[in-house]
Amino acid sequence: MTDDHAPATPGTPRVVLASASPARLTLLQSAGLQPEIRVSHVDEAALQAELESTGRTEPRDIAQYLALRKADVVAEECRSDYSPEFPTLIVGCDSVLDFEGEALGKPVDAADAIARWRNMRGRMGQLCTGHAIVLLGPTRDQDVVVQAIGATFVQFAAIDDDTITAYVNTGEPLRVAGGCTLDGIGGPFIEFIEGDWSNVVGLSLPLMRHLVSELGIAWTGLWARP
Repeated sequence: MTDDHAPATPGTPRVVLASASPARLTLLQSAGLQPEIRVSHVDEAALQAELESTGRTEPRDIAQYLALRKADVVAEECRSDYSPEFPTLIVGCDSVLDFEGEALGKPVDAADAIARWRNMRGRMGQLCTGHAIVLLGPTRDQDVVVQAIGATFVQFAAIDDDTITAYVNTGEPLRVAGGCTLDGIGGPFIEFIEGDWSNVVGLSLPLMRHLVSELGIAWTGLWARP
């Protein structure tokens, strides 16, 4: 790929993150971006049921569908701010843990999180994160959309019941797909990963760079200016 040398679109791009995830925001900020936050507030359970009604039940399909729908919703909210001189990129993401073919999002409650961890401990899952970036156009038909899935294998530690309960009691597992984070309290309970670490956190920085390049925008052109 030649993404590092992609021609920049005129004007400094505006990046809008369609997510309430602090981890995704921190990732982008650490990479030099200063995105705006606009939460889509989509009904994820309803959208997943909608997709599954068409026969698509693969975890990666669910993650990608939700990411695209989140980006679509926020794109419409930003439409009135469209400017051809200052491109707007809407970034939608969604993460799902593929554990033996089952799609695991955020646990329903503490009991669900405990049950999951007892099942996952000492075993491996694949964290799938859907990425959808919308280059906003004056109308929906003129939007340009690029999308892709990031997938990283995660080996969970064989922790005991008391440790599982203590971890769930922190509340962290209830806020994240798969019930565990790499960059938080749960980090010590992930033995190793195979693949991109930032994808596990919630947004693959290398994958996003490639997607942005497909839109003809240089990654360095997204860096926040002093």
